[in-house]
Amino acid sequence: MSQFYEPDLGTEPDNPFARGEDDKLVRRSFWLDMSDQSLTLAMTRGIGIPLRASEKRAHLIDIRREHLIDEICQEILPPED
Repeated sequence: MSQFYEPDLGTEPDNPFARGEDDKLVRRSFWLDMSDQSLTLAMTRGIGIPLRASEKRAHLIDIRREHLIDEICQEILPPED
């Protein structure tokens, strides 16, 4: 099982999260051309919404944007009793 988000390429063949058989991003330049601010918005309010925090974290590490993990992958803690 992959640590990365796996979009349904049958319905979304141009999904920017698509990966090849070697787990490398097909549209890597899409992500690398984004500013940190644009990437943060895309992952928190746009195309990254359906991803789990672990998938976002793996994606950010893969595109070498680890410094955005805390901002994008905010952990939601259950209320204390």
